[in-house]
Amino acid sequence: MASPDWLTACPIAHRGLHNRDQGIIENTLGAARAAINHGFSIECDVQMTADGEIIVFHDDDVDRLTTSQGNVASKNLSEIKSLKLKDTDEDIPTLDEFLSSIASSVPLVCEIKSNFDGNMIVVERCCKILSQYPGPVAIKSFDPDMISRVRNLAPDRPRGFIGESRYDAPEWDSLGQTKKKYLISLSHFSNCEPDFLSWYHKDLEQLGPCLSRSFIGLPLMTWTIRSQEASSDCLKLADQIVFENFLPNSE
Repeated sequence: MASPDWLTACPIAHRGLHNRDQGIIENTLGAARAAINHGFSIECDVQMTADGEIIVFHDDDVDRLTTSQGNVASKNLSEIKSLKLKDTDEDIPTLDEFLSSIASSVPLVCEIKSNFDGNMIVVERCCKILSQYPGPVAIKSFDPDMISRVRNLAPDRPRGFIGESRYDAPEWDSLGQTKKKYLISLSHFSNCEPDFLSWYHKDLEQLGPCLSRSFIGLPLMTWTIRSQEASSDCLKLADQIVFENFLPNSE
């Protein structure tokens, strides 16, 4: 499908407009409300609990943001909802709660987390929830297999691949060199047919994002931008930023 204008119309608040000093934690209803109040689009992360519920949370474990410990995927929803985020009264929202809070007021970009293990249940359940949502929402992932599944399940929703041109951080070690080359080269392009790319800001001049934007016309987001100076530089090569820790000026 052709990407809608709203996809890149305004800056996208990374995990909502969070500010720890103000008690606004990433991926919470408070972060969503703060983004809405400033008129920004919202990016959030979703993953699945042990009992198959979809929650809005980034990390694989709860250690960093709560006073508890343990892997998210090993906990059922009742355990997740019993946790409070550090120094706040907020809990970890479900995707349904997050959508209800946004209520179609600003666009949402929903990132589905992946273990690159071929498990598509999280995609299926996320798409089912989003099928009932009337507002503007796009779906993206680092895992092109997930985006291929979105293509079949939710062809009416804009879908995007999140990529970079190195994959040299320790978190990517499990992928192996063959898989990394596959991702970098966009060899999966014909399978997932993305409507947009979301690319690491240090790699915007690499061949994949440049050709996709210039010759195919795919909208290009870039992440994660943390200053106005970086924003101005990146918007020479990309169509919109995913940002945090500052308030972007109008470009």
